[in-house]
Amino acid sequence: MVNEQTGRKMNMKLENPADFTSPEELYQKLIITIRKYHPSDDISMIEKAYRIAREAHIDQKRKSGEPYIIHPLCVAIILADLEMDKETIASGLLHDVVEDTVMTLDDMTREFGSEVAFLVDGVTKLTQLSWDKDKVEIQAENLRKMFLAMARDIRVIIIKLADRLHNMRTGQFWKPEKQKEKARETLEIYAPIADRLGISRIKTELDDLSLRFLKPEVYTGLVEKVNLRKDAREQFVQDIVDEVKNHMEEADIRASVDGRVKHFFSIYKKMVNQDKTIDQIYDLFAVRILVETVKDCYAALGVIHELYKPIPGRFKDYIAMPKPNMYQSLHTTLIGSTGQPFEIQIRTYEMHRTAEYGIAAHWKYKESGSGKIAAGDEEAKMSWLRQILEWQRDTDDSREFLSLVKGDLDLFSDSVYCFTPSGDVKNLPSGSTPIDFAYAIHSAVGNKMVGARVNGKLVNIDYVIQNGDQIEVITSQNSKGPSRDWLTLVKSTQARNKINQWFKMELKEDNILKGREMIDRYCKTKGIVFSELNKPEFQEKVMARYAFKDWDSVLASIGHGGLKEGQVINKMIEERNKKLKNEVTDKNILDGLSDINTKVPVSKKSNGIVVKGIHDIAVRFSRCCSPVPGDEIVGFVTRGRGVSIHRTDCINVINLPEDERVRLIDAEWQQTEGSDGSKERYSTEIQIYANNRIGIFVDISKVFTEKQIDITSINVRTSKQGKATIIMTFDIHGKDELSRLTDKIRQIEGVLDIERTAG
Repeated sequence: MVNEQTGRKMNMKLENPADFTSPEELYQKLIITIRKYHPSDDISMIEKAYRIAREAHIDQKRKSGEPYIIHPLCVAIILADLEMDKETIASGLLHDVVEDTVMTLDDMTREFGSEVAFLVDGVTKLTQLSWDKDKVEIQAENLRKMFLAMARDIRVIIIKLADRLHNMRTGQFWKPEKQKEKARETLEIYAPIADRLGISRIKTELDDLSLRFLKPEVYTGLVEKVNLRKDAREQFVQDIVDEVKNHMEEADIRASVDGRVKHFFSIYKKMVNQDKTIDQIYDLFAVRILVETVKDCYAALGVIHELYKPIPGRFKDYIAMPKPNMYQSLHTTLIGSTGQPFEIQIRTYEMHRTAEYGIAAHWKYKESGSGKIAAGDEEAKMSWLRQILEWQRDTDDSREFLSLVKGDLDLFSDSVYCFTPSGDVKNLPSGSTPIDFAYAIHSAVGNKMVGARVNGKLVNIDYVIQNGDQIEVITSQNSKGPSRDWLTLVKSTQARNKINQWFKMELKEDNILKGREMIDRYCKTKGIVFSELNKPEFQEKVMARYAFKDWDSVLASIGHGGLKEGQVINKMIEERNKKLKNEVTDKNILDGLSDINTKVPVSKKSNGIVVKGIHDIAVRFSRCCSPVPGDEIVGFVTRGRGVSIHRTDCINVINLPEDERVRLIDAEWQQTEGSDGSKERYSTEIQIYANNRIGIFVDISKVFTEKQIDITSINVRTSKQGKATIIMTFDIHGKDELSRLTDKIRQIEGVLDIERTAG
């Protein structure tokens, strides 16, 4: 018998409840959906969650003008369509209540219990994350938080995916710049996670919606081209479906057969990656055959290959070798009677359910006497998540962690399957070498590797593994460990991480010494007395900022290039200045002001600066460090010339004698507007260190031209060793603009480092 529950809605995307216009209609749709699959008739928790969410959002509207409660209801319907448990659906209804209303987590716990409160709190925290692509540390830290939340309870991210899906469905009400920002975020973070969880119903729709906002012309063009000969294509697919059905019946194989055109983002990626037109894409069409058993899958494959001519090299057996996200199916590409290629996928109903719902399809329910349903431990099956958590423990460098995770979430790297001598299957990225294979077995095997045999024959370590290869790793206890050249050969994120970890551990002592020398050299160059900064209280602030466990790890990171010494010193200076400011009393400040000439009244908001506690005094910017909006600043009470504003890392401030520090005073930015209605510009200066080459100055100048930033002065020095120091002065609006400018300059070939003058 065909399993009707697992076979239902075989050909549907997730329900888009746009046809239901009122909250009550949506709520009834939600209840009907839950009752179709849930083993318990008790929906009191859902009713209560809806009532509280409706009252909490009673006066709120979405950008579309519709009542805000529509959003959590649609999120809950998506979760119900994934057949999630009641706690998850209730959390979906309540996921914005704590953030947007007066209800607290304690209230949530009291009303719904700790499980729902935990899920709501987890989703709220994920909603607050910022995916600023210009700030690596912030993005890496937020990814850490996301994966930790997933490890504690995978349902948190499933709710967040449903939330993001509905927001993307209604993204037409966002401003164009927000559409692109959210679409890019979705494509880089959320769609890959949906794919890793195996939830194709969410992943494919997120992909298509992202393409729609990121490249509207491409999306519209694809829709038009797919629909151009829609009737003819539908007839082509239907003819194949009818023909396949007849042959399945003749072979006495009970099967459901349906056909479709693949989703737009998949077509687009194939066109880009393979440099083909839409008419050259082989698997634009897909016919799906669902059967009851694995035996029937292979029987159906035999019937299909007898009926149509298969294209060589286009058969994949994901049943024998499932994908990491649990996906199983047989794929074969064939030539139709008209010469048109098409793909057939063959799987069981249970495999299809897993392909559509991923980890949500494996959610287990346990009925208790009270009717409460407890979730299972399906997240334990996600080995890739455990791998990421291991990277979190092993990797201190934010940039490295971000690279590892994004590499691991890369959707578009094909896989290759190979075997150990004992017959175990290993799934590696396409293009992998025996080095990748060795580290896939164990880091100790990779570190001791000296060679490899493929199918019984010795090969070079840069041999590219092919599907079906049997690989034997040759190790030696006399091996000195991996070579740095291996980093250019490996394809897998795991291998690259393990090799880097080996070098860090083996060379940690050397890196610590090197890091200490780099800090000393930096401080001498800048005239900074490091002994005044090198105190436990300031070290702890640096360790907390960059997530290091001890000071030696900070030094080692500087030594191997993971962290800039200037970043560390500036953070320590910032913390020391905060401490010094706190030690200045009101009496000290008043004493320091006693000799100020205040005959000319000036507003306390002068030149975009607010000097705290002082009125009617002149404010001017120091030339030694040229502060701009966004910099941490401090005022210095001068004798007869008002208050001069410095950056907190200015050398003149750092080296101020103790008896003069009483004249430092708190100051902050107050953004002003210029006479032409634009923001004021502020002069600043940077030093660019680079390898001297023909054209480097032209390349740097182009960046300023593109950013429409005027250069006011330039000074270039070159050394006999071929190093160039370029000092540039220019006017900008603030620190954010400066950060974007310097990030762009750092990408220029030959640029080694960029620093701001600090006095």
